[in-house]
Amino acid sequence: QVQLVESGGGLVQAGGSLRLSCAASGRTFSSYAMGWFRQAPGKEREFVATIRWSGSSTYYADSVKGRFTISRDNAKNTVYLQMNSLKPEDTAVYSCAARPDGVSWYIRRDEYDYWGQGTQVTVSS
Repeated sequence: QVQLVESGGGLVQAGGSLRLSCAASGRTFSSYAMGWFRQAPGKEREFVATIRWSGSSTYYADSVKGRFTISRDNAKNTVYLQMNSLKPEDTAVYSCAARPDGVSWYIRRDEYDYWGQGTQVTVSS
């Protein structure tokens, strides 16, 4: 069983930055593919970014490409999401997800086995 705990959310003005962290339990974190998803009020959860087990490959939703960066530190069992140039439409609950078979990256919700509880990000205009 893997537990994921997100942190780093909060309230920020448009144009500002936040860095989210997702700490994972388990000895095999380094073999997991990791992803970030978000859910705004009244909307479905959507893909944001994903990273392979090694960190050598990443993929982003078009809406965040060039503004967000996903990274990982396998020694710390942690994945990060650096969010720059934030917009009001980025307001959502952000959740991280883990897939034990991390040889690629994955963008569908049903491709992930474990989920965190989420952290709220609010961007004011």
